[in-house]
Amino acid sequence: MKRLAPGVWRLKEFPGPLINVYLAENVLIDAGRKWDRKRIFAELEGVEIAELALTHVHPDHQGCAKWVCETREVPLACHAGDVHAMEGRAPVGSGAAFVPRLYDRLWTGPPHKVDRVLAEGDEVAGFRVVHAPGHAHGEVIFFRDSDRVAICGDVVRNLSYLTYMPKLLQPPDEMTYDPVENRRSIHKLAALEPSLILPGHGPAITDMDEFGRFVAALPVD
Repeated sequence: MKRLAPGVWRLKEFPGPLINVYLAENVLIDAGRKWDRKRIFAELEGVEIAELALTHVHPDHQGCAKWVCETREVPLACHAGDVHAMEGRAPVGSGAAFVPRLYDRLWTGPPHKVDRVLAEGDEVAGFRVVHAPGHAHGEVIFFRDSDRVAICGDVVRNLSYLTYMPKLLQPPDEMTYDPVENRRSIHKLAALEPSLILPGHGPAITDMDEFGRFVAALPVD
């Protein structure tokens, strides 16, 4: 694992951070794709976890949730907006285009009961839950007020899917149920004045001046 902030680590992925899974204190944040099972369990060997909390329920974030929770006997937490999807009563992910449907088929893990339904202001491993819909109905940011670290899921990414090089971008429209609402959530993230942003895809965002310019260029309506 790579330590990114006090009490926060990112699980390894070869050749680099494409689908991010984080450990915040003793809480696992996100669960990758269903084929990430081997690397997640290898990284967690000898590590005690108390909960699995999801930034949102999409195929590349909930893939190993059932196996982690059942093997480690830990509860699963996600926002109310994504409970139906996680429990198998609604589609996982957004969009009917070819690529989202392909990812759904390849990456989505089995449904699992949500033990803890998250809401705005709840606490997870010292982080405050901030609802940030748009990419997913139940998308959340985990924000730590003490040092302004934000684990933001797919509200924003730091990765080009064409080059796999770091680049600040919005999530793809075809995988986002409401791109306009997601832009509002990006502005909501910026309003928190984060010192470090840990996205669901790509390396940590450390240049807040660059992030500020990126946000300022985004329309909000």
